[in-house]
Amino acid sequence: MSLVQRLPENALDIVGDIHGELTALLTLLVHLGYNAQGEHPDQRKLVFVGDLCDRGPDSYGVIQFVQHLVEQGNAHAILGNHEMNLLVDDIKDGSGWFFDERHERDQKNYAPFRRTPPEQRQALKKFLGGLPVALVRKDIRVVHAAWSNPAIEAVSSLPLGSVTEQFKIWDYLAQSTAQASGLYQRYLAEKQQWIKELEDEHSPPPFLHAIAEYEAAQQMVNPLKVLTSGVERMASSPFFAGNRWRFSDRVNWWDDYDELTPVVIGHYWRLFRSHQEENSPRYSQLFKSIPPAAWHGKHRNVFCVDFSVGARWRDRRANRSIDTSRFKLAALQWPENRLVFDSGEIVDTVKAD
Repeated sequence: MSLVQRLPENALDIVGDIHGELTALLTLLVHLGYNAQGEHPDQRKLVFVGDLCDRGPDSYGVIQFVQHLVEQGNAHAILGNHEMNLLVDDIKDGSGWFFDERHERDQKNYAPFRRTPPEQRQALKKFLGGLPVALVRKDIRVVHAAWSNPAIEAVSSLPLGSVTEQFKIWDYLAQSTAQASGLYQRYLAEKQQWIKELEDEHSPPPFLHAIAEYEAAQQMVNPLKVLTSGVERMASSPFFAGNRWRFSDRVNWWDDYDELTPVVIGHYWRLFRSHQEENSPRYSQLFKSIPPAAWHGKHRNVFCVDFSVGARWRDRRANRSIDTSRFKLAALQWPENRLVFDSGEIVDTVKAD
């Protein structure tokens, strides 16, 4: 069994990035018609596109619940970039529910959040480390961030359970190249010099060329990063996203996707309402000219099902009602081609011009 797995032939409910929003997930599953065991009267199956964790109030509970559904045979799940970060101990914003090193710093934006008992951390890693990175069948492909045939070919021969080790191997090779050129040392020096400003939205650092060059290079030479984090390039100017200043930017790779098999992704912080609101997630700008329920890409056969529920912490911090949140959890029903939201709204998807 490889890191690319087959989907069952059942009708599917493909759930977007959850980011620890357990209540939103449980509410959505009720709207979709599932019971607590993940069973559906019409034999539908759940598919999770990754990014189960970070930023929300109960990442541990979400992963426990998804694990239960998967082990019952009622759901399938793939890895997103946030699970990969956890597996390789890449400690980032919003992961204080798992990593002690982030606990205090995450209080500002994300508290209160449930923490993972230390004695359960290895078991959680074992479950995540056994997940694939893509799910396929003739009529649909599911991957977290980007469909890349070279990257898919590179991981197709790798067995389930090898993802952490292989990720580190590819990262080490890329880092060794950067060390030989001196780029890695310049990258570390810039991070240390600007350590406070990098997470301060109101104190932007200058454009940090070594960080930009290193992160873009690391991204593109690791097939697992391409599949779970997407295609990136150096940004034209610094921007603040995910609570840190960034110097490499995500690319709408779907405009170059030239195959006919539809692809469903998460990762990109889409908004259900088409207008751009103040403090909307940066990456939702990739969809500013695309209707909120539209397929996109060269052949209009790529669909991002991440409707930014990972930003719902903003509502809690501002004392805004979750009931009216513009940040939603959604599932794409396949083959019906319609969206169901945790708010209960049902919307048909469209093929945009």
